[in-house]
Amino acid sequence: MNLLLDTHLLLWAAGLDSDANVLPSRAAALIDDESNVLHFSPASIWEVAIKSALGRRDFDAEPHLLRRGLIENGYVELAISGEHAAGVARLPSIHKDPFDRMLISQATCEGITLLTADAKVARYDGPILRV
Repeated sequence: MNLLLDTHLLLWAAGLDSDANVLPSRAAALIDDESNVLHFSPASIWEVAIKSALGRRDFDAEPHLLRRGLIENGYVELAISGEHAAGVARLPSIHKDPFDRMLISQATCEGITLLTADAKVARYDGPILRV
């Protein structure tokens, strides 16, 4: 299965969230399953860069190191396309976070399952799995 991890799951999987949030066991099992292809979005790296610079403790990570670590651990970077950007306009306004909305659009456009622990994100139609 192709999985796109949301930003918090990426941080938790990398052990970088300073609020000591624990990666849900269901997410850990999916991430550890070698038959799954793990993806991350540049939107997540951008979110970490912005929110870390603003002093958000739950985004306390160096974005360059995070990206490099993901790639070194076999994650595939899913580039953002114009189709993904335009797809955001079709989403209902359940959630205002622009980074999450991009991840939802990418998952929908590409038919990749978005893995999230966020209840708001999970309310969207599409290939979204809440863990």
